[in-house]
Amino acid sequence: MLRATLRGFFAHKGRLLLSALAVVLSVAFVVGSLIFSDTTGATFDRLFASTASDVEVAPRQDFDAPGGIGSAETPTVPAALRGRVAGVPGVAGAHLDVQVGRVTVTDARNRPVGVTRNAPSIAANWYPTDRSPVRLADGRAPRGAGEAVIDRDTADRAGIRIGDTLRVIAPPGTTSVRVVGIAAFTTTNPGSSLVFLETRAAQRALLGGTDRATGISVDAAPGVPDSVLKSRITAALGTGAAAYDVRTRDEQKKSQAEELGDFLSILKYMMVGFAGVAVLVGIFLIVNTFSMLIAQRTRELGLLRALGADRRQVRRSVLLEALLLGVFGSTVGLAAGVGLAVLLVVAMGWLGLRLDTADLVLGWPTPVAAYVVGVGVTFVAALLPALRAGRVSPMAALADVELPGKGRSLRLRTVAAVLVGLAGAGALAGCALSDRTASAGPLLALGVLLTLVAGVIAGPLLVRPVIRLFGRALEPAFGAVGRMGRRNALRNPRRTGATAAALMVGLALVAGLSVAGASAAASITRQIDRTLGADFVVQNPSFVPFSRQVTDRVRATPGAGTVVRQRVVPLRLRLPDGRSVTTVAGAFDRDFDAVAKVEYTAGNTAAALAPGRVAVQRKFALEHGLRVGSRLDAVLASGRPARFTVGALTEDTGSGPGTEGGLFMGMATLEKYVPRGEDSVLFVNAAQGTAPDALRAALERTLKPFPQVQVSDRADYKELVSGQIQGLLNLLYGLLGLAIVIAVLGVVNTLALAVVERTREIGLLRAVGLSRRQLRRMIRLESVVIALFGAVLGLGLGLVWGVATQRVLALEGLTVFAVPWATVVAVVAGSVVVGLLAALLPALRASRLNVLAAIAHE
Repeated sequence: MLRATLRGFFAHKGRLLLSALAVVLSVAFVVGSLIFSDTTGATFDRLFASTASDVEVAPRQDFDAPGGIGSAETPTVPAALRGRVAGVPGVAGAHLDVQVGRVTVTDARNRPVGVTRNAPSIAANWYPTDRSPVRLADGRAPRGAGEAVIDRDTADRAGIRIGDTLRVIAPPGTTSVRVVGIAAFTTTNPGSSLVFLETRAAQRALLGGTDRATGISVDAAPGVPDSVLKSRITAALGTGAAAYDVRTRDEQKKSQAEELGDFLSILKYMMVGFAGVAVLVGIFLIVNTFSMLIAQRTRELGLLRALGADRRQVRRSVLLEALLLGVFGSTVGLAAGVGLAVLLVVAMGWLGLRLDTADLVLGWPTPVAAYVVGVGVTFVAALLPALRAGRVSPMAALADVELPGKGRSLRLRTVAAVLVGLAGAGALAGCALSDRTASAGPLLALGVLLTLVAGVIAGPLLVRPVIRLFGRALEPAFGAVGRMGRRNALRNPRRTGATAAALMVGLALVAGLSVAGASAAASITRQIDRTLGADFVVQNPSFVPFSRQVTDRVRATPGAGTVVRQRVVPLRLRLPDGRSVTTVAGAFDRDFDAVAKVEYTAGNTAAALAPGRVAVQRKFALEHGLRVGSRLDAVLASGRPARFTVGALTEDTGSGPGTEGGLFMGMATLEKYVPRGEDSVLFVNAAQGTAPDALRAALERTLKPFPQVQVSDRADYKELVSGQIQGLLNLLYGLLGLAIVIAVLGVVNTLALAVVERTREIGLLRAVGLSRRQLRRMIRLESVVIALFGAVLGLGLGLVWGVATQRVLALEGLTVFAVPWATVVAVVAGSVVVGLLAALLPALRASRLNVLAAIAHE
């Protein structure tokens, strides 16, 4: 049996090739994701380990702003603290750190020199140590104001040379500097442009004065452990130590690794998740392939049974073939995954993150995952066909009779599809009726999973009614050839259903994401129309706070009337119901009503912006027991306590990620706690008698020296938000493309095996007058019908998922439901193209068959 199995495997290796390719692609995606994330993590671990000081004194930061929203302040420590720290026994040296990561550096042509146009650069003070991430490669160090060193990667990319002039646009203002040196990285380039200034010049340019720094790096004297030195410094700081984070080298590494790890984990799990979708699609392909191979080898298997092989041996034979396929696919996929990881490293280099391909990390979990995925998928996928093969009697196989039990299987399938479908529909209905996101989210995930399973089970049951409907369009257009193509697709509903199910999974996810994205964009667009009353919005497209000079220039622009500032601050709220929520609050000037249209359910703008007052959304207030007059305790990221009084309740218009509760307050209230804040947005109205177009032209001239900000009217603002949503969707579509590619391979494999299975039939059709062109057309139409069937199922499921997802979004204020009909039409048209492309090789092979040899085929 072993020899017979091996001979059978190698005899059918061509038929198994596409199934092996599905395994290869799935494994490669998993392996590439794991290697890339491991390599990035290890590289940054080395960077953190090599550049961290023995002890660091930094401003206390209990939490970061959620949602990636830029805060209105740069955390600092008093510069005088350095002398106090330097006098602690065991300190060999203490250095002021001045580093700000939201500056814009422009060249002589006013072009940003960052990795991308809107990406901020990092500006820092220059003091070389043996732990510096860079070393001076050309020129000299900056010696005073007006001089700077820039990293070599940025210099090469932007064409900057020693002697060139740059502008550093930081929160306090703009500083012109001359490049006096070029620095080369001694470790990994973290993916940002770096510019270095002399320490006192950096304090003035980046922080607005020499009395502050962003931290203090401490070198331990020989023989003094980091933990001992930390204890001594903490004791020396006395009661003021609570305002600072004092961390050893190991603690710095851990903290930085955790921050990076959160991002890498999201990236890794997202890529592995989409790889899982590809694996699921690959299972359909492998099940179909083995089912067809077993159907074509019934006589061979029957002969083995007649010669004495029992059912167990037949099952083992099929499963052994699957294991061989899995091992082969996993091995090739592992190698392909390494190649994919190399491509990802190179691609990150284009974005500025310089990773070395020689440092690729291939830990033991990665090969284990490769073989678990590859071998496990093929084994599980081949299990059902193996069981079917073992149930074939020798006489039935020798007589080439179809497997029994078809009707019973379809009846059981119907019952299973109905039960699972009802459970999934119930979960989605519960999601739609839920009034809390925390409960609606899990119900949505469960409903998607169950309805997907129900769709897969019900696929063969829907083949006949749906494809017969397609046939009404095919037959008038293509006549007898169209009728034969439709009947071929109807010949084996299980096979057609399984082939279409692979396409269904990918297209359902595309449709569901499209509906969710379109609904979110439409909801935000309506919110902008309802709430934005300003003629223009001035902001950084990446929502990073900008220089105060921008605000001053905008206010001084001829034709500018009302100018309202917005600042944001992260808060951790302590609510009356005992819960704690981390969110972001906005602060506005008192002319807020002139640039925004806010609906209040209690109070008004004057009450919301009064000193010590804050406005919250009505729904948030009801959930947490708040009302007008309620006290609201909060803690800033620095640990400083704050206390507000609820002054107004607003209508629920959606608060977006990271801004739960929709809190906003007056600028005076925020400045009590954050006196040196930076503006994030400016809302500008034209003065009386000034045309909006004239004001826009004036603003653009005024802000020309500040390329990091842009002027947007309402249409531009809506386009900016919609573009960000579409960019995210395009990334997800690209990841789902792998699943769709595997699904296309499934259609190719099904048609190729069907051509082999129908060799004699094809020969007879050719003998009675069917031309080669008609034969190719028949196979193409069969392929198109299968692809359209998968598209119909996928669109149906995706629209249902999209409706349920929109109901979850509605709980966050995104209440508009929108169907992207252009995407729906593109999916249908794309399915036709997929069907045509998938049929190219099988149709060409069928048309080249020798008629007499085909008729004589066994």
